[in-house]
Amino acid sequence: MKEVAISTAYITLGQVLKLADCVGSGGEVKIFLQEKAVKVNGTPENRRGRKLVPGDTIEVEGTGVIVVKAR
Repeated sequence: MKEVAISTAYITLGQVLKLADCVGSGGEVKIFLQEKAVKVNGTPENRRGRKLVPGDTIEVEGTGVIVVKAR
């Protein structure tokens, strides 16, 4: 499972997908979410602006990502 560390209160799903190397640019996120099954904390999600906080988990067709607090 990949970790995405943040130093802010939250991060958007689109930003997490970019930082986790699921997409190459922010412009690809909308299409990516339409074509791939993405779950946030076990619930299907397709909003790129969904706010995520440390502890949230993202599943992208078999790959996992967790948002953690930066140290």
